[in-house]
Amino acid sequence: MIRVQREDFDVAAELERLAADNHRIGGIASFIGLVRDMGGSDRVSSLTLEHYPGMTEKKLAEIETEAHRRWPLDAVLIIHRHGRLEPGDRIVLVATASPHREAALAACHFLIDWLKTDAPFWKSEATPTGERWVESRAEDETAKRRWKTSGEGR
Repeated sequence: MIRVQREDFDVAAELERLAADNHRIGGIASFIGLVRDMGGSDRVSSLTLEHYPGMTEKKLAEIETEAHRRWPLDAVLIIHRHGRLEPGDRIVLVATASPHREAALAACHFLIDWLKTDAPFWKSEATPTGERWVESRAEDETAKRRWKTSGEGR
């Protein structure tokens, strides 16, 4: 399941729904991304996320499909927020459910690495010196590449 939304989400309720009435599930792995109050060496008072409705959901669905192809997953949940967020606010929830913990953990890690580089979101930070766009980071691309070369999950 994929949701792109402005509203916050209840992590416990979302994880409960993910596994509801599915007793094949032996493990759920999750990642919650939060807004930090620092961007590099600058203080960040807010983060604004923009996206293209329709295009964003389509790309997230492609990434989810790839996770299902690589691992035996019973359920996947991706919730990504957009709009203006403040330090401490939740940005993203990724959860994977599988009969076995290894698949759930690996798939969750994979999804986060790919979302960081491939999901069409644009981020702007408010700092004491003004607004600035957040640039992509080389380490995020490196993290994604390891899933292409390692063959994990295949």
